[in-house]
Amino acid sequence: MAYSGEPLLAEDLLFRPPHSLIDQSLHAQLGETTTNGDGFGIGWYGEGSRPAVFKNIEPAWNDRNLREIASQIRTPLFFAHVRASTGTEVQRSNCHPFRHGQWLWMHNGALRGFHATKRDLMTAVDPALFADIEGSTDSELLFFLALTFGLTDDPFGAVARAIGLVEDVSRAHAITSPVQMTVATTDGDSMWFFRYASKGPSRSLFYSIDSSALRAFGADVGVWGRRTVEIRFVVSEPLGDLPGVWSAVPESSAGVVGPGGGEIRPFEPSPP
Repeated sequence: MAYSGEPLLAEDLLFRPPHSLIDQSLHAQLGETTTNGDGFGIGWYGEGSRPAVFKNIEPAWNDRNLREIASQIRTPLFFAHVRASTGTEVQRSNCHPFRHGQWLWMHNGALRGFHATKRDLMTAVDPALFADIEGSTDSELLFFLALTFGLTDDPFGAVARAIGLVEDVSRAHAITSPVQMTVATTDGDSMWFFRYASKGPSRSLFYSIDSSALRAFGADVGVWGRRTVEIRFVVSEPLGDLPGVWSAVPESSAGVVGPGGGEIRPFEPSPP
């Protein structure tokens, strides 16, 4: 879940919607797995440009510390992720969101054949960035490939080049359909999101399309309904079933929302 808009309490975003991310950690309806209990993480912007992160390997639904701090964090830009491991270790450094400088990154999906391609992909990371990789996941490596290819200046182009490299390396290892992803990333001002799979349907991804409908939905759950500032969500699954609030991000698409508005455009990998 990614949120941008008027500062809200994290607990209003995480716990109060009927199909909140905490509910999804136990009862996901559209994901590859129903239960996402291999850790969680949140990231938010407060004082200064560098975001804070809080992560734990415990299931999100059972972490009392998360409930405690969520009642005290008020932020205009909030990322949250619940994890179901695709094979790498359940450890704090493998929990999303990943952070580098002022950037946050979350990924839902997997790089097929990652064990075989990992070395080639790791050596493509900018040496100046390499030492900052903390964990062992394909998700974090994809983040650092995007940083290598210019995420801070051109998010759309950087992710396209990173995915193009992954597909090129995978072909060299005779791995078919290597990329399955939805991604959200932010620099603290704007949010970019991506939905793509090398073949077949990609993981679900939705965005809020109507601020008035979203405020009506918020009023139903007693949170942001009276707000007048435009608010935006990007979520793996809708947080509730009120009509007119959520729209699916089209397959092979990328989008951005920020101070200047928003757009969705086609997404295609760029070969290296």
